[in-house]
Amino acid sequence: MNILEASNVTKNYAAHKALNDVSISIPKQSIFGLLGPNGAGKTTLIRIINQIIMADEGDIVINGEKLHPKHIQVIGYLPEERGLYKKMKVGEQLMYLAQLKGLSTGEARKRIKHWLEKLGLTDWAGKKVEDLSKGMAQKIQFIATVLHEPELLILDEPFSGFDPVNANLIKDEIFELREKGATVIFSTHRMESVEQLCDDIALINKSQKILDGTKKDIKNSFKAHKYSVSYKGELNGLSTMFNVLESQQNDGLSESLIQARNGESPNELLKDLIQTVEVHSFVEVVPSINDIFIEIVEGGKS
Repeated sequence: MNILEASNVTKNYAAHKALNDVSISIPKQSIFGLLGPNGAGKTTLIRIINQIIMADEGDIVINGEKLHPKHIQVIGYLPEERGLYKKMKVGEQLMYLAQLKGLSTGEARKRIKHWLEKLGLTDWAGKKVEDLSKGMAQKIQFIATVLHEPELLILDEPFSGFDPVNANLIKDEIFELREKGATVIFSTHRMESVEQLCDDIALINKSQKILDGTKKDIKNSFKAHKYSVSYKGELNGLSTMFNVLESQQNDGLSESLIQARNGESPNELLKDLIQTVEVHSFVEVVPSINDIFIEIVEGGKS
């Protein structure tokens, strides 16, 4: 079941088309990577979902209902441009934002206490935001995003400004929120985070969606029938069906990258190799999300 479906969404700004007939489906309780280079249209789509701006054409459906002002209560949005009130105290600010999302004072106080303890910020509740480090302020903004326990979390570059320790802390929280039933739209330029976090992805480039699906299926579709082989011996007599792209020596073993010219099976390559060398390892090379991103954006497969 999908928590959100965007159908044929188009948005124009004067002569600029920010989104052109974009359709995506986001499965419930998934972490969905919304990818694309700067200016591709990701932020425009996020703002339409949040009802900050309206689409010129197309529809957004949440939980089977056409997008409506009431859906703001089921969304938690962490924008790339952070927006805390610097002169307010941390606890007061979190209480204010929680009440805007409909929480009672008592419930908000309980949840604020829980999250401040969880992220190691209890001693900072009475401090002004301007007294916090950038990383601490980022944690407070994250807390403000999740306090009302939204069904749909939209996180735009959530790890910006975090050191590796705190980035891992927030990653763990994202996984836990997903396990408890939340769906996460995760927009980022950091492909290593996509590899670690996302179940499904969509790539927007030049205002159009050009790729979407499960991360596993997309990576499999970009395989190029390449194999990394470690071996002892001389690689002579390999069938012309296979092309050695590069070779090197490493700790007494030879390592070669070999491509099957016409998509021959790995069994065929392994049979050829066993006849000529002593095979120590044999691994199919699967492209990373970063490799795929660069290939598509720079004009490769689409």
